[in-house]
Amino acid sequence: MKNKIRVGIVGCGRILPMHAVSAVTLEQSELVAVCDIKWDRAQAAAEKYGAKPYADYKEMIEKENLAAIHVCLPHYLHPVVSKYALSHGVNVLSEKPMAINYADGEECCRVAEENGKLYGVIFQCRYNDSSKLVKSALDSGKLGKIITARSTLTWTRSDDYYSQSDWKGTWDKEGGGVIIDQAIHSMDLVNWFINSEIESVSCSIANRGHKIVRVEDSAEGLITYKNGAKYGFYCMNNYGCDEPIEIRLFCEKGKVVMTYDDAYIDYNDGTHEEAHLKKPNVEYEGGKDYWGFQHIRQINQFYNAVLGKEPLEISGREALKIQKLICEIYKNGFENASREFLEKKEGKNL
Repeated sequence: MKNKIRVGIVGCGRILPMHAVSAVTLEQSELVAVCDIKWDRAQAAAEKYGAKPYADYKEMIEKENLAAIHVCLPHYLHPVVSKYALSHGVNVLSEKPMAINYADGEECCRVAEENGKLYGVIFQCRYNDSSKLVKSALDSGKLGKIITARSTLTWTRSDDYYSQSDWKGTWDKEGGGVIIDQAIHSMDLVNWFINSEIESVSCSIANRGHKIVRVEDSAEGLITYKNGAKYGFYCMNNYGCDEPIEIRLFCEKGKVVMTYDDAYIDYNDGTHEEAHLKKPNVEYEGGKDYWGFQHIRQINQFYNAVLGKEPLEISGREALKIQKLICEIYKNGFENASREFLEKKEGKNL
């Protein structure tokens, strides 16, 4: 294919294969550079994927004439690198979350718009076949309005898991725990399905099972929307394994039970629809099952948007919707949190 877009990746950690394999597989792109401050990781990634290694993302942007970069860094660095790239004429696809706080996410959107560049944020679970079926049934009116929704996530993240990272499980670098890192995807799906502005958030957050981190490992709450829908959520990472997430929707014309892999819709008229996982014909080489398999679908869509073939689907403005919800959950959660949790958050009783 002529006129392939030149792509660089900033961050060569665990999520790298989801982006690098997609970039070298898709016909629209050429992965020309990778960057990591840990030079051995940059070199290893460069050798594996046929790219040039860098230790400085600014140098990479200056020298490589990139059309787009993928930002695959610790959460607090997402807006820092995104804003720099956008202001230097490079389109950006950032891993979730777009930022730790709402203001930084909004600022990234403003910089993208001022510079006429595309700014996308990864929420690959929207591209699951289960998610697409349910969204289609809602948008077409077949399910009617959502009356109530719920999501549950019970995964495992041990103290040992957190001890292996210099940023996971920190308020200043990750921005939180189970909400912003694990449950954000299922929350984004429900928020996307309901498709309304938030009216109120009432929730609780706590650290119930971890000794070496201060962030929340458990959360539950109720979100009320301006269209009348109510969404209850529960998430925790103190379970013994990563169970499939579950989302249930009670709608005017039917019910939905879904995971990332499967969706079942039972309509009030007795009809039924379902969808099941179709894995793309690509191996992510070390990717985790709980990340899903649809990064390549979203990355393909982003590249097509960069080439002007179609509008960008999950833009920064679109990602601000879930960013707002996550930030509201933390705000209300802190207001309702126990003294013990707040002291732990500040490091007073570690």
